[in-house]
Amino acid sequence: MSARYEELKGLNNLGQKYAYADREVMLYAYGIGLGADPMDEKELAFVNEGTLTPRPLKVVPTFASVAAWGSGPGEMNLNRVMVVDGERDITFHQPLPVAAHITADSSVVEVYDKGKDKGVVIVHQTVLKNEKGEKLATLVASRFARGDGGFGGPSLTQPDPHKIPSRAPDKTIDITTRPDQALVYRLCGDRNPLHSDPEFAKKAGFPRPILHGMCTYGITCRGVLQTYADYDASAFRQHVARFSSPVYPGETVTMDLWKDGSVISFEAKVKSRGVTVIKNGKTVLG
Repeated sequence: MSARYEELKGLNNLGQKYAYADREVMLYAYGIGLGADPMDEKELAFVNEGTLTPRPLKVVPTFASVAAWGSGPGEMNLNRVMVVDGERDITFHQPLPVAAHITADSSVVEVYDKGKDKGVVIVHQTVLKNEKGEKLATLVASRFARGDGGFGGPSLTQPDPHKIPSRAPDKTIDITTRPDQALVYRLCGDRNPLHSDPEFAKKAGFPRPILHGMCTYGITCRGVLQTYADYDASAFRQHVARFSSPVYPGETVTMDLWKDGSVISFEAKVKSRGVTVIKNGKTVLG
């Protein structure tokens, strides 16, 4: 077996400690666009705790993706310039509290070596737990390292992605992003200058800074939240999406959604540029 494969497969980092409070919860919700209409009571429940009539603050399910920002299985020694996000899959074991001290256990699940000049896909997971040791959420991420394949890993086939129904969408919604949205979302943890520095973005091959893929991921959660979940965050059991193209802040994201029982399938596109930005999306409600 390849030593490099064994090195990657053996990475794990247990008991990483984090804490968050209502400020981080509200910032994330605002970062994915909730609260754009300051009179929308359903959205305000995620960004404002209420004063004259107090109400419990709600937590967007995909806040789990930033609750332990910086956690991971360890240094993978990849060519970071050539690394892109492939997919996110979060399973929600129970609703996230508004404030918590949590631990994060991270490990590499599998490594798919595509071959020299084809890259490698590394799948790793992080399990978030509360102070009692109970699971809150399990996050599975795949990263595609385009410059690191060909080290002789085993010949493995990745699981097929969720299949989108062939019929016309049951619902289609438009979600507008703000021109400054990446500047807000980066305060949730991801300070990659690709999303904030025009000069850096141009050197990376983009005409201007792009929106974080994980912000787009949160936007798709918001889309399901406002349609089939009726803003009930506790209804989410799983949320999966594959990244296919970036969104530029200020663009409108169009989501197509299909409902089959408790499973909501979705894809997202930016019509103005004719590109699909999210593929093979799936939310399980319960």
